[in-house]
Amino acid sequence: MFYFKKLPLETISSIFHFSTLLQDHQILCTQSLTLTKQAFTSLLQSHSSYPNQLKQIHALILTSGLSIKNSLLTQLLSSFLILGNTSYARQLFDEMHKPRNYIWNTLIKGYVKNEIPTEAASVYKQMHMLDVRPDPFTFPFVIKACAELDDSWMGVAVHVHVLEYGLEFIAMVRTELMAMYVQFGDLGSADYLFQSMVEKDLVAWNALITAYAQNGNSVNAIQLFTQMGASGIRPDAVTVVSALSACSHLGCLETGEEIFDFSIKEGIESNIIVDNALLDMYVKCGSLETALNLFDNMPCRNVISWSTMIGGYAMNGESEKALALFSRMQKEGVQPNCVTFLGVLSACSHSGLVREGQNYFNYMAQSSDKDVKPRKEHYACMVDLLGRSGHLEEAYGFVQSMPIEPDPGVWGALLGACAIHQNIELGQHVADLLFALTPDIGSYHILLSNMYAAAGRWHSVEKVRQKMRKKGVRKVAAYSSVEFNGQIHILYGGDRWHPQAMIIHRKLNKLIKHMKSMGYSPMTGSVLHDVDMEEKEASLSTHSEKLAIAFSLINVRPGSPIRVMKNLRTCDDCHTFSKFVSKITNREIIMRDKSRFHHFKSGICSCKDFW
Repeated sequence: MFYFKKLPLETISSIFHFSTLLQDHQILCTQSLTLTKQAFTSLLQSHSSYPNQLKQIHALILTSGLSIKNSLLTQLLSSFLILGNTSYARQLFDEMHKPRNYIWNTLIKGYVKNEIPTEAASVYKQMHMLDVRPDPFTFPFVIKACAELDDSWMGVAVHVHVLEYGLEFIAMVRTELMAMYVQFGDLGSADYLFQSMVEKDLVAWNALITAYAQNGNSVNAIQLFTQMGASGIRPDAVTVVSALSACSHLGCLETGEEIFDFSIKEGIESNIIVDNALLDMYVKCGSLETALNLFDNMPCRNVISWSTMIGGYAMNGESEKALALFSRMQKEGVQPNCVTFLGVLSACSHSGLVREGQNYFNYMAQSSDKDVKPRKEHYACMVDLLGRSGHLEEAYGFVQSMPIEPDPGVWGALLGACAIHQNIELGQHVADLLFALTPDIGSYHILLSNMYAAAGRWHSVEKVRQKMRKKGVRKVAAYSSVEFNGQIHILYGGDRWHPQAMIIHRKLNKLIKHMKSMGYSPMTGSVLHDVDMEEKEASLSTHSEKLAIAFSLINVRPGSPIRVMKNLRTCDDCHTFSKFVSKITNREIIMRDKSRFHHFKSGICSCKDFW
């Protein structure tokens, strides 16, 4: 319980200014003022958005002797949590006399909503130790906290508690458990929980589809969306947004358009959230003209709409258009946020606009707006801009001067730049730092190995590979995907397992023969293995993006653009190959690799060979 003598000076002094607050309140403004629980309840409701007034009300509650009423303190607790003042809320909670479980739930929920999952988990542990019995409203937010912490051990322990209290079939508990297991990568457990539900309502379907879409399991999300329709459950706007998000990730333009058309036929009312998801899908499928048409005709646009379009221009190599749209955004009075500036810096990085990027970053650093202040992603983008443009020492100095601890994303950007410019000395140093931070990430080991290979240092290459084998670190297999007739066709390098493998390889050999007659020479420097020239050419000829392009030429309707999604950065030879094919076949090739789009048309790439 709070005691008056323990109150901070500002809270005590606020009591003496409280008469003005009371006079402004219609219910309490009477000749004879009675401070009852009902009067305070009404007062708290009308001032729930004003932290200073809430503290004044709190002070008066303490002096009125009504602080023993936990319901009033709970009202205060909820208001402070909504306002984001978790420390004051925790003070209120700690001084309560034997708070009931719904008050514990309020605090746990508040911590999760304020993105402090560690405290939410801590409060639940305290609740468990004090034998406070949880209820169905306790577990959804505790489970969400476990997922956000990516703590599978605690997640499983909480699941056991759910079973112990017999709450495993409560819909809202079960849906959060499903989402948690998807976050942990345990798709089997998520699917089991879903399939064993007696009645799968719209909330359950949406929860699993959304969880799949948000955690990189986009194929599962789209499959589940299809199953949902077959089961007779009518989707809503939430379902459509999640399904479109999955299509964005996979680059499935055809499927995304079908989903949106289906939603219109079903009478699902479009709103700005759906429009933004559709816009995101178009830009991430490389369909910029359609995206711009949608953007210009949106009845309502918010900062997400602007940021999506700016970021879309950036990743598609249209840097000038991205920066022009940003200027237009500012002129129209729309306040940019950290995501907007990430798109702006990315636009500068993809076109080597160093001075412009530095100016934008300096503006962010000097801004008093917390939504604009640089975050780790912005620092990584600046390192990429400086490093990709050849300013490696400046990029390294930039990292060293960071006011926040650089994460693997920042160092990874610098290592990538070292690989592009073959600065082995700096690359070795950066790689050592990365291995200490993230010893299990194979891509960083491969970058270092490739740098050695490009320099012909095969002994060093073998040392890196030995270290990888010893630690059990695996290389991510390169693959490319193509959407055709509602299906995603995935092709790996040297693929002989695809049903059309023989036809694909025949088509590819014919293309390469034609290209050689036009002056194409395989860039064997892209093969980072110590083998003879003939083997290098053979290896190059069956890279996954080449196979995907050949597959598309065989199957995709003549005249239609060829769309290829690559999970890693495309190599120099495949980039040159794509330019030749676009010229020979008079087909536009739209390729999305790990970091950007390449639009090949008439033998020219939109990246202008800077990537």
